[in-house]
Amino acid sequence: MHDTVKTRHGLVRGRAHDGVVAFKGIPYAAAPHGARRFLPPQPPASWDGVLEADAFGSAPPQRPPAPGVPAVWQPGDGLDCLTVNVWTASPDVDASLPVMVWIYGGHWSHGASSMPHYDGSVLARSGVVVVSFNYRTGFEGFGHLPGTPDNRGLLDQLAALAWTQDNIAAFGGDPGNVTVFGQSAGAASAALLAAAPAATGLFRRCILQSLPAGYLTVPHARQVTERLAAATGAAPTRDGLAALPPQALLEVPDGQLTGGRPGGAFAPVIDGDLVTATPWQALADGRARDLDLLCGFTHEEARGFPLAPPSTRIDLTAVAAGFGLAPDAVLAYRAAAPGVSTAEVFTTLMSDALVRMPTTRTADAHARAGGRTWLYDFAWQGPVGAAHGIDLPFVFGLPDTRYAARFLGSPPPADFATLSGRIRTAWISFAATGDPGWPPYDVETGHTRIWNTHPLDTGYPLPDSRRVWSHGS
Repeated sequence: MHDTVKTRHGLVRGRAHDGVVAFKGIPYAAAPHGARRFLPPQPPASWDGVLEADAFGSAPPQRPPAPGVPAVWQPGDGLDCLTVNVWTASPDVDASLPVMVWIYGGHWSHGASSMPHYDGSVLARSGVVVVSFNYRTGFEGFGHLPGTPDNRGLLDQLAALAWTQDNIAAFGGDPGNVTVFGQSAGAASAALLAAAPAATGLFRRCILQSLPAGYLTVPHARQVTERLAAATGAAPTRDGLAALPPQALLEVPDGQLTGGRPGGAFAPVIDGDLVTATPWQALADGRARDLDLLCGFTHEEARGFPLAPPSTRIDLTAVAAGFGLAPDAVLAYRAAAPGVSTAEVFTTLMSDALVRMPTTRTADAHARAGGRTWLYDFAWQGPVGAAHGIDLPFVFGLPDTRYAARFLGSPPPADFATLSGRIRTAWISFAATGDPGWPPYDVETGHTRIWNTHPLDTGYPLPDSRRVWSHGS
């Protein structure tokens, strides 16, 4: 098995293990520091000799996502984070295997391709070439600054996809058969790129796992920059903020940057250039109808978010009104689930608002525009329910990571392996042929695959929620 591959910028040597060669930490763009700070990604320098691609590159600057969770970035790591990783069972230019390119989530502020639950070995062993990469998060990737493009994190993703087109054949992949798949912010990234003319020809299929709400207008993004500048004592300009180390920008809490506005401080900015609208609005005109789209949600998305409402005195009417729903929305929710507690109705409503309806609207938009579309509902429940993010161990086939233990328990349950195998088979089938193995989605019938211990194909699983939101925001 060959472990040395020639890329456009030089030779790289990977490491073989259990039938798969992994190449880690290959630069796809120059380090975005110094004169390149807050600029679009620039091509990497070529190198002589052989680059030992045996370790992941640094993560992008970020805080730990939660107390007690290990930090993936330290101040000494700097900004040299724009690297790509490849897992392949056939590093042979004649293999022409389907390619799956992973985009991590993390609320636009966290995430790294080095996280153990994103290891591509199991998927690659099933006959695809898996690619992952880092992109800039937080202010580095999504902060608004005069004189430099918004959405630098998305521009990083475009650069990584262009690298894939230029190089993946040498790793055994087919550049004409690339599927982009991502979860949460990664799913939104994939959908936004699907609608972007700049991404034309870079991939032919998308898998969107739990596409969320939450995108910023330019005025909102400008307010975040002004608050960040005020908190750090810097001028709200590229030069002013580039004079500060990344750590100084990370020390300002998100709540201070949003000024009480719902949602996080950073997200794709609807700049009228790369991002023209939300994913469901951008796909509605059929610009991506030639791309196959597989998307879905977990059944209790809200259980994966740090909402933690008080168990009593949840004002459902106020929550619904906050999302622009009609005054009778709560009555409709209660009628759809008689006898269910207020806390459970809250979970359903928040799951709809945060992920289920944005994902469903994206499926609707693509299907109405004539695109081939599939929808799923991940209903299998672990210790924290069918929460946001529970699908990741199943897709990557990795039940033994710290991340997986939170959702599956430890040791993982006996039915994990069977369900994970079915899901991976569907994802790989979709990547290879454009068909995951269940009926396509259309707006009338709402064909949906229910992923559970015994998968089921049915109509749209929450028709009442869909009706409520069809009259809402």
